[in-house]
Formats: sequence, structure tokens, C-alpha cells
Amino acid sequence: MPDVFLEKVQTVEELQSIGGEPSKLAANKVINFMDENCELFISHSPFLTIATSSSEGSDVSPRGDQPGFVKVIDQRHLLIPERPGNKRMDSLRNILENPNVGLLFIVPGREETLRINGKACIVKDQLLLEDCEAFGKIPLLGIGIEVKECFIHCGKALKRSHLFEQEYWPSIDSLPSAAKMLADHSKLESESVSKSLIESYTERLY
Repeated sequence: MPDVFLEKVQTVEELQSIGGEPSKLAANKVINFMDENCELFISHSPFLTIATSSSEGSDVSPRGDQPGFVKVIDQRHLLIPERPGNKRMDSLRNILENPNVGLLFIVPGREETLRINGKACIVKDQLLLEDCEAFGKIPLLGIGIEVKECFIHCGKALKRSHLFEQEYWPSIDSLPSAAKMLADHSKLESESVSKSLIESYTERLY
């Protein structure tokens, strides 16, 4: 397949010459632990994305639950409960091969996000996982994170997208349903896919 990207930046020097130098604030905003501000942000966050990678490529996966579902153990460690999913466990498989991960925490109504980079492991310690109980269910596994970098990301992306402003949301009338997309991609019968999806949302959240 021909490469459609014909002009590419090849060096850091070229990148910097085009993008410019960071401000003193941007260059010095990264800390290597979670201070009180970061802990409060995480305690208010019901949603994050986790980026992982392996020799096969990269992956970004969402995680969400009630605000505070991610547990801060101390200033350098946090725990993300692994709720029931589709059993592909893409993120966990990647972590076993490459522990380097990136997290992006979102708080609804807050346009700035919190970014954390670090090293992950798959945790099965029941004493820790018991603290992640929800609706009487204790997760079988969790993702432990050793924090290496922690910083606030400015709100420009969410301002441009108007993510939290419903009047700017595009109409989804012409958007195919998740069930249709799944059926088309998996080549399975649409009705059975729809029933399975509804069951997973109503019976297997925890």
C-alpha cells in the first residue's frame, strides 16, 4: 500500500523548529508524585483512559465507574480496579509485555485533564482489591501503577471540542448503533449481537 503521508518530520530538531519552545511553566509543570491536588482530582474523576503497548502495537482503553473508583495508595502508587469486560484483556496482555503506561483522568465539567505516566503491573492482592468493592462485587484483578510523571494538561482540546456543552454536540441520528458496528465487524447476526450487548450492560457491569 502506498504511503499517503509524503512529508514527515524526521528529527526532534525539526519538530522543535516548527512547534517552538515550551514556556517556563510548561517545561517545569511535571512532578514525579501525586500531591494533594492530584489526589483530589483523581477522587473526583469517574473516567480515565489507559494507553498501553506491546510488540504488536499500541492500544488505548477506557475505564470508568463512580468518582473515586481509582484508589490512591500513597503519593507514588494507585490502583485501578479491573471490572468485567469482554475477556480480551488487551491492556493487561500489553502490560505483561511492556509495563510502561499513560493515564488521562477526566472530571466532567472540568476542561483540564490530569496525565499520569508510569509503570503498571497486574494486581491480584485481595487486601487491596477489597477496597475497590462495588455493589457487593470485589474485582478479581486490578492495575497497579507506579507513578513516574504527573501533570495537568491544559483545557484547549476540551474547549475546542465543546465536550461538556450539549448544545454543541453533533446529531447522532445517522450514526450506526454499537450493535450494528459489532455485527458488521464480527460477521455475526445483528439481533444476537444486540441481545448480547444489552445483557452485558444490564447484567455484567460488576
